Amino acid sequence: MDTKSTAVPAAVPVRPIAEGVAVPILAAISFSHFLNDLIQSLIPAIYPILKESYALDFGQIGLITLTFQLTASLLQPLVGVYTDRKPQPFSLIVGMGFTLIGLLTLSRASSYPLLLLAAGLVGMGSSVFHPESSRVARMASGGRHGLAQSVFQVGGNAGTAVGPLLAAFIVVPMGQPSIAWFSLVALLAMIVLSQVGRWYRDKLVALRAKPRGGETKSAHSRQRIFWSITILMLLVFSKNFYTASITSYFTFYLISKFQLSVQDAQLHLFIFLGAVAAGTVLGGPIGDRIGRKYVIWFSILGVLPFTLALPYANLFWTGVLSVLIGLILASAFSAILVYATELVPGRVGMIAGLFFGLSFGMGGLGAAVLGELADWTSIETVYRVCSFLPAIGLLTVFLPHERPKGRGA
Repeated sequence: MDTKSTAVPAAVPVRPIAEGVAVPILAAISFSHFLNDLIQSLIPAIYPILKESYALDFGQIGLITLTFQLTASLLQPLVGVYTDRKPQPFSLIVGMGFTLIGLLTLSRASSYPLLLLAAGLVGMGSSVFHPESSRVARMASGGRHGLAQSVFQVGGNAGTAVGPLLAAFIVVPMGQPSIAWFSLVALLAMIVLSQVGRWYRDKLVALRAKPRGGETKSAHSRQRIFWSITILMLLVFSKNFYTASITSYFTFYLISKFQLSVQDAQLHLFIFLGAVAAGTVLGGPIGDRIGRKYVIWFSILGVLPFTLALPYANLFWTGVLSVLIGLILASAFSAILVYATELVPGRVGMIAGLFFGLSFGMGGLGAAVLGELADWTSIETVYRVCSFLPAIGLLTVFLPHERPKGRGA
């Protein structure tokens, strides 16, 4: 990715660095996240179509998710480590290019291996997008890191919510080839990201022109940092493994248990994902004010009573509980990510790549394992087993406490 077009030229004039939140850039990167995750959410949203068209079992459905998620999860930390050392302002456009090619491949795929290839290409696009866009969000935060991460995350979650809705009204009635129309979404994202890339490039020039202060160091020992990151990764595991049961199989669960149509089941999935988007908005700003550890406590462990009740609820209460689960569980990730970046200062790309990668990896692994479990038992058994996962939130007690910070922190 190190090309002449991405290098930061010495002749670029230095712009003054704004002290407050760079609202236009934060809005642009959040909107790009919306478009990126809208595209990604099309893959699980069209599973009922693919299952019928290609006579797939739940294990093969899970393998599609695993291919997409593992491609993203394995590459994201590597991209993050590289861009920590050599930031690439225009790599965001390259990543979206992979996503565009994956979309077109998915629309024309005529075999199961081509479906896997398309999923892998979309995963590659995600692996480039998330580490660098997280860095842009932090640079545009004006010190309000939790707020910036929540604004960035809510774009992605809103896109994830809208994707199934568009799939229900466009792809379901028009068929697999209509996925090609969403390549226009990828092109729009590339245009927006070109503007973000220019700001990012100029921001790097301005930062390099400033005199460097002392290097920021963590207040904790390496051993404490290692165990804290391990605990945070386990919390992400519990969150994303459970979320995978919803995003990949909730429509099948509703169709099987309540005999809903595909479109009605997609609407329920949209409502859940909308609640996820709303919960994401809350986690970061609240963490800025009261401390991120409290948000993590509430988000992971607090959702346990609702996940335990879900498998035994009727259709009405299934909808209510799914909203509460999405709202509470989603508030965790922004808090976890900012908490982790503060444990390891100066490694935003690596931490973002690690945790986004872990999120995708756990989601993919969860989809594959739960697909096999559904084949062996039933789709309802999946939700009974997963209902206990939030109990892992008890590990939060071992995280070091951090004080609430003001806006300029």
